[in-house]
Amino acid sequence: MSSIVVVGANWGDEGKGRIVDFLAEQASASIRFQGGNNAGHTVVNDFGTFKLHQLPSGVFNPDCIGVLGPGMVISLLCFLRRLPKLSNLA
Repeated sequence: MSSIVVVGANWGDEGKGRIVDFLAEQASASIRFQGGNNAGHTVVNDFGTFKLHQLPSGVFNPDCIGVLGPGMVISLLCFLRRLPKLSNLA
């Protein structure tokens, strides 16, 4: 099994979310290994435009498992606030 890792080297805003969204179309898992809800990434797809802050970009691919890794700082309030907007797409 091969893996592709996308890591930023410029304090964010390099377009990692866009790259991961593209790669996730063929991936079996999309994993955020660290970070919190202070930074976000924008995903544009057939469903619309979404600003994600905790979920990995690959959550829109039904064949791709989204994983929040042990290095994540999860804001449960933020997570629960945004989840219904995405659940309606399932």
